Amino acid sequence: MRRAVAVELEATKELNKLLYSVEAMYLSIVREVVAYAVEHNVTNPTQLHRLFYSKYRREYPSLNSQLVIQAIRQSSEIAKSFIEKKRRGLASKPYPEVKAVSIRFVETTWNYEQFASSIAPVRIVISPISTGKRGRGGRRFEAWLRLHKRFWQYWWRVLNGEAELAGTLIVKRRANKWYAVFIFEVKPREAKPQSVVSFDINENTVAVGRVNLPSTVDRVAGWNRQYMVPELYTIKTDFGRLARRYGRIRDTITERLKPLYTLPNGNHVNIADTREYRKRVKHLREKNRKIGRVRHVANELIKTPGIIITEELGENPQESMINGIGRDELRHRIKQTPFKSIEKAVEDKALERGSRVFHVSAYRNSRVCPIHFTRLEGTSDWHTLQCPLGHLVDRDHASVMNMAWKLTPEAWAKGVWWDLKSEEMNWKAREGDSNPIIPYPIVQYLHAALKEFKASFEQSPAMLARGTPMNPAREANEDWARKPPTPHKAGRRPGMGLSIG
Repeated sequence: MRRAVAVELEATKELNKLLYSVEAMYLSIVREVVAYAVEHNVTNPTQLHRLFYSKYRREYPSLNSQLVIQAIRQSSEIAKSFIEKKRRGLASKPYPEVKAVSIRFVETTWNYEQFASSIAPVRIVISPISTGKRGRGGRRFEAWLRLHKRFWQYWWRVLNGEAELAGTLIVKRRANKWYAVFIFEVKPREAKPQSVVSFDINENTVAVGRVNLPSTVDRVAGWNRQYMVPELYTIKTDFGRLARRYGRIRDTITERLKPLYTLPNGNHVNIADTREYRKRVKHLREKNRKIGRVRHVANELIKTPGIIITEELGENPQESMINGIGRDELRHRIKQTPFKSIEKAVEDKALERGSRVFHVSAYRNSRVCPIHFTRLEGTSDWHTLQCPLGHLVDRDHASVMNMAWKLTPEAWAKGVWWDLKSEEMNWKAREGDSNPIIPYPIVQYLHAALKEFKASFEQSPAMLARGTPMNPAREANEDWARKPPTPHKAGRRPGMGLSIG
């Protein structure tokens, strides 16, 4: 997996002026090649290189030849992406608008070997212009780096052999400042799972169910069953409220600009297409706030290495959710909820920290009681459902618990109707019917925890932590009455004495 780290450059006036001119030439090449590639449907970088390399070498003799090659390859990538979006109906314009580019320097155009072999690199040397024959050779310019904590974190991994520095250096401009973007090839960590986490994404919250594996197999679990109960909690994201707030702000901007764009017949032009509207809207921080909340959710879910369970959302989950919804405001809020962004961020972080992500079916997750396997009935509160056996269930918590059930040998029970009773099922005959990718000991740990969480029909309604109290002497609180937990005997509680891995 790859990680990119941007570091600001302390460029001199000479280098700053040179980078501006190189960026202008690089951008001109990319725009022309992209327009040709889209018009003639030629996206192969080798074919584009044969067509345009000689032309731009004559047109820009001072530009390093490797930068010309990289500009043509970048044009190929942009053209491929645009054609794919146009095929899927996501692009309405005939050609892509390339407004900015990132200049790519390969190993031979910057001091890669010297930089990679250094213990504490603090500067780079680049060769953006050519001084030799046929574009070979170049004048070298030095720039110091303003390094920060994130760079040193990944550089420490390079020194330890956990990551490698890629040979391509990207230089780009943002707000009249130049940045060097280093790409690190990070090796995925391999760690023993310590927890099983299931999460469900909603409009304003993310419901989380966590089963701690070490506490599940610890001896204290036999002493007090409350340690067997999964941890259920909610992360507040407020994506729906954020979309509603920024929707009101955009509506206010539109109303203020309408008098400026009134036609003689009394109608108005499309305010969203005007330059003044885009100028004001670009200062809103809606996107940055969403990104911050998405990363917060991902970090919370991947605190410890483990198995992450979530629903299979599909490519575009919002489209299936808004079917049959007539309210424009609700449709807008659902469209603005970043379901796939959260899923992608969690998968990305999980790979880096030694966790694994598994997707399960979304079929009836929030409509089945995870304790009794019965169909939940509605109440006056849309978010709270009632089990026929006498207790209330939060539908988000039911959803995350049923996701965890789908990894156990009883997973197939969630794919059929809810009138199948647990005592009618021959679980021994179904032993091993779980996801083959997940290690079977992990499935046994999870099944043991959920088995204690599930209630028997004879003892309904269920108490989530039904068992002996923490103090064996009840209310006496006498120290001499306490005794250490005794290990379980063989065969007394299956699946509880296994070691992780």
